[in-house]
Amino acid sequence: MNKRTLAIFAAISATIIYGLNHTIAKGVMPDSVQPFGFIMLRVIGASILFWGISVFGPKERIAKKDYLRILLCAALGMGFNMLSFFKGLDLSTPINSAVLITLTPIIVLILSAVLIKEKISRIKMGGIFIGFLGALGLLVLGEEIRQDAPNIPLGNTLIILNAIFYGSYLIVVKTLLHKYHPFTIMKWLFTLGIIICLPFGYEELMAIDWKVLPFEAAWKIIFVVVGTTFLTYLFNIFALTQLKASTLSAFVYVQPLLGIIFAVLMGKDSLTTIKILAASLVLLGVYLASRKPKPGARAV
Repeated sequence: MNKRTLAIFAAISATIIYGLNHTIAKGVMPDSVQPFGFIMLRVIGASILFWGISVFGPKERIAKKDYLRILLCAALGMGFNMLSFFKGLDLSTPINSAVLITLTPIIVLILSAVLIKEKISRIKMGGIFIGFLGALGLLVLGEEIRQDAPNIPLGNTLIILNAIFYGSYLIVVKTLLHKYHPFTIMKWLFTLGIIICLPFGYEELMAIDWKVLPFEAAWKIIFVVVGTTFLTYLFNIFALTQLKASTLSAFVYVQPLLGIIFAVLMGKDSLTTIKILAASLVLLGVYLASRKPKPGARAV
């Protein structure tokens, strides 16, 4: 099996893990672990794992001029991003989170236009409008009465905030990826993530009763820490060495479909007309916003 085929399998594996994560992580909160306590487990576990595999990478020192950027990346990608997502998932539903998380490419496009003055074509502008129309539909019309989703509008808003934080992280971290090995960056980002998340998650981490933690909750926690937080980074890093970024980004369309199918099959969520219409608008918007412009296409 050649490296390109392995890279495709790696990308598919990461997409499957992300798709399953919405339902699996939701199944642990809040009975076994609170969302911020869960994030502490994620950053601590990923930090240990990345420090462990960093022995196979080059020994690098972070330049002093990059300290601030490293700290900003950790705050955006391993702090506020994860905290807002898991709190949002706790308050909302697996299907809503699977749909709204795909707004990230649109967020990146908008931030690229604002921060680095990247031109946006009319088609991409239309995609941004359609995508946010779908997100707005979930925010305004997607409210349900569910015991496991106590505040769906607030949860959806936090998930959108997560997409903004993560989109910002992707732009800020790009410079570091050109200078340092991914293992070097990840081990320091997750280590700083522990410090950043500690004020929010310490009490919830200490509140976990490990003695009575059921096996079902334990394996779900392991799945999120090892799979969603560690393996997906490794798989995506390897996939990027063999595939174009545009090819890898195409897998974003599969994630919500897997998330929706898995949530429905497990009986953890249900499809409604609003969810179907909103998901269709978001996916259409992301597709249009992610399209490569044709030669001669006008930008605004």
